This record gives sequence, C-alpha cells and structure tokens, in this order.
Amino acid sequence: MYAVIATGGKQYKVAEGDVIRVEKLGAEDGAEVTFDNVIAINTDKGVLVGDKVSKSTVKATVVKTAKAKKVTVYKYKPKKGYHKKNGHRQPFTEVKIEAINA
Repeated sequence: MYAVIATGGKQYKVAEGDVIRVEKLGAEDGAEVTFDNVIAINTDKGVLVGDKVSKSTVKATVVKTAKAKKVTVYKYKPKKGYHKKNGHRQPFTEVKIEAINA
C-alpha cells in the first residue's frame, strides 16, 4: 500500500518504512508528525481519491533536520563588469513513514 501526500508545496509517493526528505518542518528530532493532506491512497481494493481520502492521515517520525549541500549561485552580465557569487543551503527535514491510515 502506498499514499500520495502533499507538504511544502510538493507531492510525495510514500509507503510504510520509507525515509523521505521534505521541506523543513517545525518539529524536533524524534517527534511524531501527521500529514493530513493526503491526495491518493492505493490499497488492495484499488486507488482511493477525493472524498474517500479526506479523513486519511499519514504518520511519520522525524529522523533529522539539516541543510542540503551548498548550491552556488553565480550572476554575470557580459561587458558590464558585473559578477556576483552567492551560495545557498536549503534546510530540510528527513522523516520516516510509520503508518498510513486509510
């Protein structure tokens, strides 16, 4: 069984036991998180969408919160002497999917 959840403006296909990286959540390591925005659930009876999954949830445990590898942003305009180098590290939360409640 798997589910499709939405969090942080993105959608993720998850199954029990999966470890995924989502946009940073305001939870500490080891905390339990519930995702209420379930889009679809695939069960042995078929795919459930719409009103059939409106009360479904996905429970997960926070593994860690960290920052991703640095991405270098380089801006340049030819013949103008304009160069700007910048770096960015996107924060993320790694969660382990514990249960899908259909």
